[in-house]
Amino acid sequence: MNAKEEHTGNVVEINDLHIGFGGNEILKGLDLTLAKQENLVVLGKSGTGKSVTIKCIVGLLRPDSGSVKVFGKEITAMKKSELDDTRKDVGFLFQSGALYDSMTVRENLEFPLRRIRKELSEEEIERKVVEALENVSLPDAIDKMPSELSGGMRKRVGLARTIIVDPEIILYDEPTTGLDPITSDEISQLILELQKKLKTSSIIITHDIECAKTVADRIVMLKDGKVYKDGTLEDFVDDDDEFVSSFFYSPNQLKTKKQKS
Repeated sequence: MNAKEEHTGNVVEINDLHIGFGGNEILKGLDLTLAKQENLVVLGKSGTGKSVTIKCIVGLLRPDSGSVKVFGKEITAMKKSELDDTRKDVGFLFQSGALYDSMTVRENLEFPLRRIRKELSEEEIERKVVEALENVSLPDAIDKMPSELSGGMRKRVGLARTIIVDPEIILYDEPTTGLDPITSDEISQLILELQKKLKTSSIIITHDIECAKTVADRIVMLKDGKVYKDGTLEDFVDDDDEFVSSFFYSPNQLKTKKQKS
């Protein structure tokens, strides 16, 4: 039985997390939780530690102090072998999609399976590749090269490669960055559909408020290295706090909102 099957509480728990670079403290006592099968959106201005937080969750960065637990186990105390085992259950979608340009879509998807799911036969690998591409509505892209794909298609293939190993948790780092509004909405809808179909727990780092409105079960806003506000979409939209409102309303909308209140 693996970690995700044994654990029944929050799948991620972060307590009093501190991390800095070159004397500049980024996270200053961050507390954050992710519940099972929850989509958590993390908002905040650039440089507030959003991407740093999810990199700490998978052990790509080591905090200066504080606790990071995944499936109830302390990431910061894990040996490399334990960390590798935990990472098998945590998918990470990078901003760029991070596809290997020298590999076809098929080979990009086969790569993590051959590294992580070594028990699979060639027939099982083929089935999982086809299934993953069907899940992101790109079955015909299987033998294309990444250079032949649009930005939105690359994001979809990156997502297919993330879900192909059946992760319990998916960490999305700006999944709609660089996409036009229509494609951004398609990716947001896809994130929501995959959560429901695969019953994943997800943290979505984004500046895209429309994406946040589509996918969020709960929103956390960071400011000055800590959680500034934690609540539902309605909690944020109804908040008159100037910092919170600046994310959800244009300057003209804010002016109208103040006049009405």
